[in-house]
Amino acid sequence: MNPKIKVCGMRENANIQQILDLKPDYMGFIFQEKSPRFAGEILDEELLKSFPKTTKKVGVFVNAHIDLILRNVKKYNLDIVQLHGDESPEMCRNIRSRGVTIIKAFPMENDFKFNRLNNFKTPCDYFLFDTKGHNYGGNGIQFDWDILQNYDNSRPFFLSGGISLDDVEKLKKIPSDLNLHAFDINSKFEDEPGFKNVEMVKTFINNFRNILHETTV
Repeated sequence: MNPKIKVCGMRENANIQQILDLKPDYMGFIFQEKSPRFAGEILDEELLKSFPKTTKKVGVFVNAHIDLILRNVKKYNLDIVQLHGDESPEMCRNIRSRGVTIIKAFPMENDFKFNRLNNFKTPCDYFLFDTKGHNYGGNGIQFDWDILQNYDNSRPFFLSGGISLDDVEKLKKIPSDLNLHAFDINSKFEDEPGFKNVEMVKTFINNFRNILHETTV
């Protein structure tokens, strides 16, 4: 297991550049108007189009119309679409048929039935497991990661929901047989919604990558 790091909920251009300098594997931009991290029209198109290929751009959408999704994919040259609402397998398949990589998010709770994923396995590239809460995402709460033992590992997944700087040691204890692709950090690293604390993110990334190095040497 060699998981990657996604920094989500970015919106301020200067802050985006600061985090980009830390070389995360993924950076997420939220296109849901109700979100306090709504990227809206403030993103610099040229900045996003200048991203190195080593940092993938993820557009996060919640029950959005497919035209809106595809328009933003083209406008910002997004690499991945993350569907974080109640989207159907057919919608995932439709967007993926346009050559777009798909992450489908699911809200986790202790009695989550993983057979809900069955119809999404073919039309999705990745799953994302986030904590079920009042909002579709960004609740800042962790779910019980032990329930992931019930997952059949049919698709690589992103782990989200309340991950903080204090969780680095906990992260390395996740069983290596899980098909864990990336950790998704967001609200626990903010000075305010949509504005990341650069030193906190830097510390997390450095500590996390040091741990990965320790486990591979």
